[in-house]
Amino acid sequence: MSSGSPPAIRLDRVSRQFGEVKAVDDISLDILDGEFFTLLGPSGSGKTTSLRLIAGFDHPSSGRILLHGEDVTHLPPYEREVNTVFQDYALFPHMSVGQNIGYGLMIRNVAKGERSKRVAEMMELVRMPGLEDRRPSQLSGGQRQRVALARALILRPRVLLLDEPLGALDLKLRQQMQVELKSIQEQVGITFIYVTHDQEEALAMSDRVAVYNLGRVVQIGSPAELYEHPASPFVAGFVGVSNLISGELARKITASPKTFSVRPEKISIQSLEQLAPSGYSSVEGQVRDVIYLGIHTRYLIELDSGEDLTVVEQNRDTTSMDVLSARGRRVRLVWNPVHNQRVEESA
Repeated sequence: MSSGSPPAIRLDRVSRQFGEVKAVDDISLDILDGEFFTLLGPSGSGKTTSLRLIAGFDHPSSGRILLHGEDVTHLPPYEREVNTVFQDYALFPHMSVGQNIGYGLMIRNVAKGERSKRVAEMMELVRMPGLEDRRPSQLSGGQRQRVALARALILRPRVLLLDEPLGALDLKLRQQMQVELKSIQEQVGITFIYVTHDQEEALAMSDRVAVYNLGRVVQIGSPAELYEHPASPFVAGFVGVSNLISGELARKITASPKTFSVRPEKISIQSLEQLAPSGYSSVEGQVRDVIYLGIHTRYLIELDSGEDLTVVEQNRDTTSMDVLSARGRRVRLVWNPVHNQRVEESA
C-alpha cells in the first residue's frame, strides 16, 4: 500500500438522499492504493449505496468522489478505472468460460492473440487452467464466482468493487473463497473494496474495515482494532459478540457506571470454591443455558444482579455431556480487567 500518493478512493462529505431517506449521510473516508477495504454493516446501512456511488451507477446528492486524486463524481461508469463483481455472477450462459472472461477485451477491440494470452493468464490466476471451453452451467458456484472475478480483473482496473460476491455460496466454500480472494488481491496488488454484512468475512480478509450504521460510518480500523477497541455499543455488538455492562454492575466492577464491553472468550467460568485471581474482575451467577457448538460451547449466565453475560469456552478437554451438565450450576465468572473496553453510548 502506497502512502505517498493520493488515496485510491476518497469520499468527501458524500450524501445520497432518496426522498426523505438519507441512504448515505455525509460520509468522508480515504481508501488507500492496494488496500483490501471492506464496507461492513447491516441491511439498509448505506454500504451498497456507497459502492454504487463509487462505481458510477448512482450519483451523490452532495459531496465529491475522487479516484486517485481525480474528481469522478459526475463521470459515467465506463469512464472510471473501476470494475464490479456482483453476487449473481452475471455470466453469459451461451458463452464459454474463456469467452466470458475475454468479453470486455473483445468489446475494446483487443487483438485475438492478445485476448487469448490474457484469458490464459486469468485462468491461471483463479486456478482454473484448461476449463476455457466449458459453459457456466457446467461449473460449480465457486468456479462461476472465479470466472466473474477473472472477467473483472482482465480489464486491469485500478479499483475492483465486490458487492457481497460470496453471499450465494455455502459456508465451507465461502470460507475457502475468502482465502482465495485475499490471495488474488495480494497477487494483483490493486485496491479491492468489498461489501458484506458478514462480520467474520470482514475480519478474515480486510486490511481495514468501515462499519456502517444508518447511513453513516461509525468506525474505521483494522479488524483487530474494531474487535478489541469498539468505539460504540453498536460496533461492539455487530463486530462479533460482546457483553455490554453498565449502571450499578459496571460501577461494582470498574467504579464507574459508564458502559464497557468484554468479549465472551475473555471470561472464564470457575466453581464458587475457586478463588478469583488477584486483581481480576469477578461476578457470580447461575448457568441458565448451554449451547454446544462442537469446537466451542456458549454459556448464558444469569448474574445475581439480574443481568445476563455470555461466555464462550473451547471444548479442549470436555465432551458434550460434560458441558450440558453445567446447566443450572452456580458459578463465578472472572476475567482480566485489561479486557474491559470503554464504549461511548452516543457513538
